[in-house]
Amino acid sequence: MEAYNVFKDLAIIIIFAKTFGILARKCKAPQVVGEIIAGLLIGPSVLGLVQQSDFLVQMAEIGVVLLMFSAGLETDLKELMKTGPVAFLIACAGVFVPLVGGTLLYMGFYGTAPWGSEKFYVAVFIGVIMTATSVSITVQSLKEMGKLKGKVGTTILSAAIIDDVIGIIVLTFVIGFKNPDSNPGSVVLSTVLFFIMAFVVGIIVYKLFKILDDRYPHTQRIPILSLALCFFFAYAAEHFFGIADITGAYVAGIVLCSIRDSSYIDQKMEISSYMIFGPIFFASIGFKTSIDHVNGSILLFSVGFVVVALVAKIVGCGLMAKVCRFSFPDSLKIGVGMMTRGEVALIVAQKGLSVGLLTSEYFAAVILLIVVSSIFTPIILKILYARDGKTAEATA
Repeated sequence: MEAYNVFKDLAIIIIFAKTFGILARKCKAPQVVGEIIAGLLIGPSVLGLVQQSDFLVQMAEIGVVLLMFSAGLETDLKELMKTGPVAFLIACAGVFVPLVGGTLLYMGFYGTAPWGSEKFYVAVFIGVIMTATSVSITVQSLKEMGKLKGKVGTTILSAAIIDDVIGIIVLTFVIGFKNPDSNPGSVVLSTVLFFIMAFVVGIIVYKLFKILDDRYPHTQRIPILSLALCFFFAYAAEHFFGIADITGAYVAGIVLCSIRDSSYIDQKMEISSYMIFGPIFFASIGFKTSIDHVNGSILLFSVGFVVVALVAKIVGCGLMAKVCRFSFPDSLKIGVGMMTRGEVALIVAQKGLSVGLLTSEYFAAVILLIVVSSIFTPIILKILYARDGKTAEATA
């Protein structure tokens, strides 16, 4: 392959990804869904305009690292601390129930597997994909209804943040255990050591960046150094601790999320991520989504995957909210608000593909889940809040 051909590939990816992203947004679906469909269309499975290459794989990896760094930067630690224990309990239930549900779903379709076997880890990984929550659609819906700042909206937002943190930790453990050279003790030790390192180094880095931010606010050196920190944490996580690079990038974002210029850093990261690395990452998922081997069994599994993933979030988060003394209508809203999936689910699935825990045909189930949850969550929330309004009027 001629070196300059990569420019043709990049041009095709960007044009198709952005065009289909805009079409998806106009159809009230997440933009990433359009970008994934664009990748599927121009990839080897359909038109074959773009072929996978080592360069595109590496660019996509940078894209996912930047996405997770941005997710960390957008974390509101003060809000996280305020809702505290209640949000934590809801998030734990929102991880545990889908994790078990996904594992049982896979075993129900493909048979049970003994603890520690390859098949067992694949089953658990299906559950790990279900643990991810993306509340961007929920947040926009609550904003439109003026309910975001209420107790329910704040709880959903905080629980979703904690949910993703727990989900990434679970992902780290599963990937670590899957390695045949590892043992449970070493995986636990590596994970604990990484977070100790991240905590200690994070405090030092936070103080240095705070001083830098006070002296040179809104200067380009701050996002440049932040990007270097992101890449260093991603490298250190993989190289020294055997932990997913996306975990390191996410932690780097959390370290910087409380400095004054965190939103400024995020804006600068968004430029490169939105223009090139993001589209390449999401389009690359389309490249890897194989439709050649999709059959009746995979389609049936995909439907079951979507149903279990949605119901598990509603049941897990909703029941825990009820235990935490929310009313039944509010508990139901929290459960529904937590059932949307997005970028994090795709990132987890992508990581599973790279380490051999997932095959490409199962991406169809993940994409279907994102589309269905993104469409139905706003509709159900509006119905639930409208019912509250009618109940209040009837009472009056």
